[in-house]
Formats: sequence, C-alpha cells, structure tokens
Amino acid sequence: MALNIGDSAPDFEAQTDNGDKLKLSEVLKEKEVILYFYPKDETPGCTAEACTFRDNWDSIRELGAEVIGVSSDTTESHRKFKENHKLQFTLVSDQGKEIRRLYDVKGSILPPRTTFVISRDGKIVHVYNSQMNAKHHVDEALSALKKLRESGDESSA
Repeated sequence: MALNIGDSAPDFEAQTDNGDKLKLSEVLKEKEVILYFYPKDETPGCTAEACTFRDNWDSIRELGAEVIGVSSDTTESHRKFKENHKLQFTLVSDQGKEIRRLYDVKGSILPPRTTFVISRDGKIVHVYNSQMNAKHHVDEALSALKKLRESGDESSA
C-alpha cells in the first residue's frame, strides 16, 4: 500500500556508505529527513539528482534537514559514488530491497525515483515521484521543508 502525506514513516536500520549503521528514528530525533530512493549509483539521472542535492546542501541544512539516499547498490559502490561527486550526505545500501518494500517504492523494470520529506515527529509531509525529472526532487523537498517551517510545526523547531 502506498504511503501518503500524514502517514508515519516506516523506521528502518541500514548500513551506510562508511559502514556504520543508520536508524531513521535516531536521525529524526534531531532533524527532518529528505529520504530519496534512486535506481543506481553513477548513472546519468542518479548522478544529476545526487549532485543537485549536493549543490543545495547549505539551503537544506539551513532548513534543519538531513538527506539520506537509498539504492540497492553496495556500501562500497556508495562510498565510491559519494567520493567521486563530493556528496556530503549519507547513502544507505538496500541490497535486499527491504526499505523499498517498506516505502512501497518498487518498480517492474527500473526501481522508482521517489523522495519523501519526513518531519521530526516521523510523519510524511511530502512525497514526490518522477523518474525522468531527477533534478526537480530537490526543489520539491526544499519547498516542503519551507512550508513545514512556515506552518510553525513544533516538530520542525
């Protein structure tokens, strides 16, 4: 079943690009999260998307958010991708596609490119799905974070 705005974001634990374990609920104790699912490291669309998140890093941080990228690539692939493009945010490996299953981000041929903005109270406040418009995911996430701030939502303070 698809997740919608207002739903609780499923918690998960996964291995990061540097080999550490990341638990979503722990990150949400301190920051909102932009959780984005992408098909594969070093492909043109995924590289453009990751670099757009990188290039907007200061704006994302000013809005109090953390970025977590999810794909089925290995932690070693993520580490190289992150190094190659000087990415400041965390990439997690979902080789078993368990996180994709939790978030209902599954595809028949290509894994979907979907972004969730999650407030500190663990609620999904925005969902954006576009396979072809990779760079627009950042604009959508920034807009959602700004609205969250403007609403005076205590969970984003």
